[in-house]
Amino acid sequence: MANINKQLKYPLDTRIAVLCGGMSNEREVSLRSGKNVFEALQRLGYKNSILIDVDDEIAENLHDNEVTVAYNALHGKYGEDGCIQGLLEILGIEYTGCGVFASSACMNKATTKNILKNFEDIPLIKSVLIKAEDNAEEKVKDLKFPVMLKPVSEGSSIGMYKVNTKEEFAENYKKSAEIGQDVLVEEYLVGKSLTVGVLDNDDETFATEILELRPKNEWYDYEAKYTKGMTEFILPAELSLDMTNKVKEIAVKAYKACGCSGVSRVDFLVVDDIPYVLEINTSPGMTDISDLPAQAGAMGISYDELVLLILNNAGLNK
Repeated sequence: MANINKQLKYPLDTRIAVLCGGMSNEREVSLRSGKNVFEALQRLGYKNSILIDVDDEIAENLHDNEVTVAYNALHGKYGEDGCIQGLLEILGIEYTGCGVFASSACMNKATTKNILKNFEDIPLIKSVLIKAEDNAEEKVKDLKFPVMLKPVSEGSSIGMYKVNTKEEFAENYKKSAEIGQDVLVEEYLVGKSLTVGVLDNDDETFATEILELRPKNEWYDYEAKYTKGMTEFILPAELSLDMTNKVKEIAVKAYKACGCSGVSRVDFLVVDDIPYVLEINTSPGMTDISDLPAQAGAMGISYDELVLLILNNAGLNK
């Protein structure tokens, strides 16, 4: 990778709002991300930056504070599903990360798969989408159990359940559907859990170092993601050079296929030397224990440099 561009796209007196908190189930994680990003901007010299906990008065708040650039540190509903992105475009405020389409598409795991299935060299695990009006038991009849239940538009493993038998399915499906009506049911495979960041740097799109996740729990659930000591992190992942290159290549291809820009993180499961794409996260966590800062750090990109790189790509989503 070429050296990242450390020049400032925006003057140091730019009024930058770090958007965090919000109204999703991932609010607490977003508050932590936002605080870290805000402190990084202050260290970088952006003393006019402000921290905004997003609520239903966000449009008025942005206007009153004369914000010209938004750093999106929101996670989940309204923050990475195209909603805040559309509002910012209406207000004429440049913002970091993916645009309306990519944010909306990647927030929905089923839509992401529908886009990626058009590429023969992007492996996907067999799955079905169950909508509220569907006969759930009928829809999963051709899947091999165990399976994973995933609300299509939630992050941080919220509402996800592993179901070992068809007899257990109905009860767990109901719980998952209460989180988000549409549920993606995916065959459960055992393999290496990986995640890799994808970033833009001027005209170059590159993948970060690959992080391997070895959770103490059976799978990478909310507790394993956000509780120190519950997951062993291997960075860089213990992969062959060929597999490392293949995962990075597929990550960048999936990122571009979904129209992503600025920053995203692509999750994989490698089973029998096949790197299956699980999902694309268009607003990766920026907390002390988040994956993306660690992946960038393994490449020699500090937290502050990562924040600046993402900031410099604001507006790329047009």
